Amino acid sequence: MAKLTIDDLDLKSKKVLVRVDFNVPIKNGVIGDDNRMVAALPTIKHIIEQGGKAILFSHLGRVKTEEDKKELTLRPVAEHLAELLNKPVTFVPATRGAQLEDAINNMNDGDVLLVENTRFEDLDGKKESGNDPELGKYWASLGDVFVNDAFGTAHRKHASNVGISEAMKAAGKKAAAGYLLEKEIKFLGNAVDNPAHPFVAILGGAKVSDKIGVINHLIDKADKIIVGGGMTYTFYAAKGIKIGKSLVEEDKIDLAKEIMDKAGDKLVLPVDNVCATNFKNDAPSKIFEGDIEDGYMALDIGPKSVELFKNVLKDAKTVVWNGPMGVFEMPNFAKGTLEIGKFLGTLTDATTIVGGGDSTAAVKKLGVADKLTHISTGGGASLEYLEGKTLPGIAAVSDK
Repeated sequence: MAKLTIDDLDLKSKKVLVRVDFNVPIKNGVIGDDNRMVAALPTIKHIIEQGGKAILFSHLGRVKTEEDKKELTLRPVAEHLAELLNKPVTFVPATRGAQLEDAINNMNDGDVLLVENTRFEDLDGKKESGNDPELGKYWASLGDVFVNDAFGTAHRKHASNVGISEAMKAAGKKAAAGYLLEKEIKFLGNAVDNPAHPFVAILGGAKVSDKIGVINHLIDKADKIIVGGGMTYTFYAAKGIKIGKSLVEEDKIDLAKEIMDKAGDKLVLPVDNVCATNFKNDAPSKIFEGDIEDGYMALDIGPKSVELFKNVLKDAKTVVWNGPMGVFEMPNFAKGTLEIGKFLGTLTDATTIVGGGDSTAAVKKLGVADKLTHISTGGGASLEYLEGKTLPGIAAVSDK
């Protein structure tokens, strides 16, 4: 890898600032899904095993009012992290000042400290999410070296990732990628730039506009691009197929035509759809091949589409999946997404990469996550990476 990684650093007795992604769902102080925390453990454990002092930064949600602070404190995260590491984690309920500085100065080698939610700084003029240079410089001054392990925010230019990186480098110190960030760069980067063929991309979700960049970037790289989810029906409209009252982006129909002309037979659309009269889980459903009757909306791909997609995928050597095939949050319209996830788990001869909330949730629900090569921790970041964009959080890491 062209970027400096955590293995290139001497961490003994060093104050190691680490940007992690602990933006996890919390309700009444209880963490609903700790996958992002578990994904950061290898980097944290390496630092403490090497005798470094791990000083962790993360955001949690969006902080707009003083009231938000009560709900969005990282204290429950610190408590859960202590359980995961089986060792104490010092929580500092501040993002700057004497309390934080003293706590860091009192750390022993191998200690772990979690700083309060970096977005608390946004109450005073978006200092974190606006990448305030003074804030990045202050945070960088608290440590000897910086490790960015938060792929989920790598597409954002914030003070706690880009700001610290740039200030560290300006001070002659190093900014490196943690194990998780390194893994994301390796798998997503290879999938886009150097895939084993046949390379199949599966793109779902509601809107064509969300995936235009990815489709355009992958047309010349992928052997097939499978399209599912709500964006299917903008392509249907472009082909002159009746869509009933299915989701459509009227202003993107001409663009869908251009994409189809450019992609030719690389683009694979569903051939049948599970449709209902209302956007409700218990609404009576009906399968339509081709035209969808007036009064009906498509909410999932049908059984023939599932078989068609499996047929396209069966010989693939690289698969990247981003976005659901239907309204995955409704159990009656989740089957298409779940069937694709289950099938990916059988492709033992392929590199299989999943990114995006619903597709990730699907493979975890099915229990096939451990059969896949890589599950990305960043929805928006993985999407921008698949578009071929330079992610600021990665660009700011020191080169080897």
